[in-house]
Amino acid sequence: MKRTLLFVLSALLVLSLFAPAIYAEEKITLTVLNYFDLTAPNASREITEIWEEFERRNPHITIIREDLFNEPFHHKTEAYAAAGTLPDVIFMWPGGRSTTLHTKRLVKDLTPFIDEVRHEFSEAALMPQAGGYLAMIPTTLTASHVMYVNKGLLDSLGLEVPKTYEELVAMVPVLKNAGLDVVLMGAQDDWVIQSCLFSMIVGRLVGDEKMDEIIAGKAKFTDPEFMRALEFYKQLYDDGVLHRKIMNTTYGEVNGLFASGRAPFLIDGDWKTGNFLTDPDTGEALIPVDQQPNFIITVFPAIPGEINSNSTSTVAGVGYGMNANIPAGSAKEKAAWELIKWLNGKEAQTLRLETGGTTPSRVDVTSDNLEPLVQERLAFYGKVDVGTYVLDNVLAGDVYGPLNVGLQEIGLGLATPAEVAQRVQDAFDQWFAAQ
Repeated sequence: MKRTLLFVLSALLVLSLFAPAIYAEEKITLTVLNYFDLTAPNASREITEIWEEFERRNPHITIIREDLFNEPFHHKTEAYAAAGTLPDVIFMWPGGRSTTLHTKRLVKDLTPFIDEVRHEFSEAALMPQAGGYLAMIPTTLTASHVMYVNKGLLDSLGLEVPKTYEELVAMVPVLKNAGLDVVLMGAQDDWVIQSCLFSMIVGRLVGDEKMDEIIAGKAKFTDPEFMRALEFYKQLYDDGVLHRKIMNTTYGEVNGLFASGRAPFLIDGDWKTGNFLTDPDTGEALIPVDQQPNFIITVFPAIPGEINSNSTSTVAGVGYGMNANIPAGSAKEKAAWELIKWLNGKEAQTLRLETGGTTPSRVDVTSDNLEPLVQERLAFYGKVDVGTYVLDNVLAGDVYGPLNVGLQEIGLGLATPAEVAQRVQDAFDQWFAAQ
């Protein structure tokens, strides 16, 4: 009897000694909704060096990743949110397109988690977001408006980079006589014009202070300042700077058009840089390394009557949030945080710096392996004097949705600036009354 009792006690002691190790190796499966362009250069490198490397280092964690891009991603996010079936980890914006996740607190506040690594990040990246808390850790600071310039093409035509809108307009007949477009945009999806162009125009002609008044219901979209922004946007078409065919150009198609010299200017976000870089799998690039010094990254030239000069629209970058339904203190919560921490780690941000020139939110990221266009993107921020709002980051979807559509309709000649302003104000009034 004593011998049996001794054996049982010994067995329990052994189990107690190994229990922490067994718990630490508990198998965890994490589902992830990821925003990812699988056709982009360096896509395979990100999969290998970030996602597969995490699983290699954490063999007890299995990642089931769903990669979507552009509007399909946003539609799927809203569908998951409505059904209450959000993945464990989700790619998200600091506001705007991810407002539902923030304001309905569908993701956790990461403030309690960040303490251990807070010193590794710029404090500007850790400010409260749309829901009033830290729903995700931004990986970068993003300019939603930049103007890519094929300076080599301009030089061949005897033209210089325009400093004023009038100088840009003066180029229109020269470029048309050469059989070229003036400004390219991949604006088939309606968010592109609003985020990459019109937000900058509003920043120049309306300003954040006036936009704050509009958002607070103390001013209107039909006021003269916002109307002036819409009217200037229409003038771009009247002056031949923009052509309505940009609404038929897909977001991916425009990359090749610009790289092949179809026009000297492309308006997009600073993230578009990554599409022109060298693909490590093929060794090819839309803009080869030896040609990249012929391209510069700047902002739209001075606009008549602007109250902010040399400005662009900026926002804290994207990042990853954690499903609020994951039990606190659970092994799954620990695994989800380890993944989010890895996705914002030095290795991941260094890779994104090298492959897309993203300005790191970490304070310890540098690299000597940067293509000229990446260096140009990093230098861009030193050229800008003011950063202003990105409209779909500060407006609710019920408001920026009608604006997005209205901007396309103005370009197509289907609506006037006054009609769009009133439509957006009506949408705002309805949204504001429901708050």
